Amino acid sequence: MTEQPDTTDSIDDETNSGSKTPIDGEFTVTPYAVKGEIDYDKLLERFGADPLTDEQIRRFPEHPMLRRRIFYAGRGVDRYLEAAETGEPHAIVTGRGPSGPMHLGHVLPLYLAKRFQEETGAMVYVPLSDDEKYLAKDQSFESIGKHTRDNLRDILAVGFDPERTRIVIDTADADVIYPLAVRLANYLTPATVEAVYGEQDTIGLQFYPAVQATHLLLPQLVDGRQPTLVPIAIDQDPHVRICRDVATKESLPVDKPGALLGRFLPSLEGPGKMSSSGDVPSIELTADPETVATTIRKHAYTGGRATLEEHREHGGDPTVDVPFQYLRFFFEEDDEELERIAKQYRAGELPSGELKATAIDRITAFLTAHQRGRDALGGLEDELEPYRLTDGERRRPLERAGVPMTTRSD
Repeated sequence: MTEQPDTTDSIDDETNSGSKTPIDGEFTVTPYAVKGEIDYDKLLERFGADPLTDEQIRRFPEHPMLRRRIFYAGRGVDRYLEAAETGEPHAIVTGRGPSGPMHLGHVLPLYLAKRFQEETGAMVYVPLSDDEKYLAKDQSFESIGKHTRDNLRDILAVGFDPERTRIVIDTADADVIYPLAVRLANYLTPATVEAVYGEQDTIGLQFYPAVQATHLLLPQLVDGRQPTLVPIAIDQDPHVRICRDVATKESLPVDKPGALLGRFLPSLEGPGKMSSSGDVPSIELTADPETVATTIRKHAYTGGRATLEEHREHGGDPTVDVPFQYLRFFFEEDDEELERIAKQYRAGELPSGELKATAIDRITAFLTAHQRGRDALGGLEDELEPYRLTDGERRRPLERAGVPMTTRSD
């Protein structure tokens, strides 16, 4: 099948309007800040990505986040789909920035990647950008290291196949990541980085896009040229755009990675990005059932009416109701059941309290299963070892990149 026309080959095409400023004064979306009411269609116009077609969604492994267009757009997805359908080598890259505990919004792309791995045999790479979080957050290396170890337990609890999964930690795998990033950085100018990310506070953050590009190209540098897809929330798309531009300039044996772009799991306080920092409450992956229930009952924004009588008469609005949106994003897989809930809510037959109770039950069941996997893990070093790059996998990227033997760590 022929890939859709690709209009995102150059940084000028992708970012000439810049993602660093609010769009029409309404909202801002960058890898480091998401503010305001987001118009996802308008955001695609500014970023230069394409909405997923019905045919593309049908070709992906079946999943409610695709079926319901939570992941709703992308770039360069057709070549990946062809490889997945024909059994050719293909890879997924989806990572984590360990600046705090993981919450529901962080883990959903990981479970999507696991579904792809189960259905098509995709090789999954999970880079942890602990160095970026040190640069971007006001935290010590000790604090970032603690979050990294804790996040690793949640990543391992997802249940990836260790034969087809590699977890890379920037500081721990610097002997591989850094030489490749230096080579890629040779093709990035300060003007290019500023056009995509805005003005950065430190030289470290100016350099970091080269490290992100290394993450996205690593599957091909380890195992050879193959379609690679990056399922991410849309605020992380600048990393993919930079990498795709670098891949066309660098003489490495790689293809441009594709992107699968998703909407944000709403904040409990209403539309916007769910955050694990500041005053906005979130549901962490280690939350117990009582905490989940209390958090949702107390903080979840409702689309219901002020009184039960008004709700019975006029009905509620599921499109702004956060408990319903959580069900729609991931936690109610049955489309017919989801539509039944929405219909009863609109008709005023389902009170907001009962809708919250349904969301609490579904989320608690998900977290119970996730925590069961987390609790079953033994010592972190032993559990992580099968997922680390092998000696051969550490050598091959450097050989393909032409890094001299004298710079390699034995």
